[in-house]
Amino acid sequence: MKNLEKKYNVSRETIDKLKTYEASLNEWQQKFNLVSNSSLSNSWNRHFEDSMQLFSLLPESAKTLYDFGSGAGFPGMVLAIMAAEKTPYLKVNLVESIKKKTLYLNEVKSLTGINNVNIINDRVENLKTQVADVITSRAMTSLNGLLGYAHRFCGKHTKCIFPKGRSHQEEILEAQKNWKFNLEILQSTQSDEGVILIITNLSKTKGAK
Repeated sequence: MKNLEKKYNVSRETIDKLKTYEASLNEWQQKFNLVSNSSLSNSWNRHFEDSMQLFSLLPESAKTLYDFGSGAGFPGMVLAIMAAEKTPYLKVNLVESIKKKTLYLNEVKSLTGINNVNIINDRVENLKTQVADVITSRAMTSLNGLLGYAHRFCGKHTKCIFPKGRSHQEEILEAQKNWKFNLEILQSTQSDEGVILIITNLSKTKGAK
């Protein structure tokens, strides 16, 4: 436990909240299909630490974060729990269209006692446009699709943080047909095949629909 506190520079209380979250995931997975059953036995590495590694990439001054297609809360809910200790002024908005998953997210919010998270049961395209400081999304859709959702929420200083897998190069090439952006590719700490795409200065290419 102390190794985790040191690794992510968080308190024991924050790790305890994440462990409570992990226990609730195991319980709720028996009722709802929140994550793949094959990943459940290794959920701490596959879901929790995979999300936790993103926190150090958030700008310290960020005040609004949107997590698209939050599902069971990865990475958005994990980031909200860490932010509650480290940057409590960061408001995390979890956007999830499936009602049973938002029921679960509200349960996690209640169990962990955090109040810096807003859970939105709706589709991204239905949301009112608001410039965000950070946008995250994990396993929702292709990069091209993600940028299609994200561009309405992107301002001059918005930072998009998208974990991706082995097909990320193909996704980047496809997205570049429709979008211009600055790109940084970081290696995931949790998967040899995983990367984290950091996208800034997003705009449509000329002639893109």
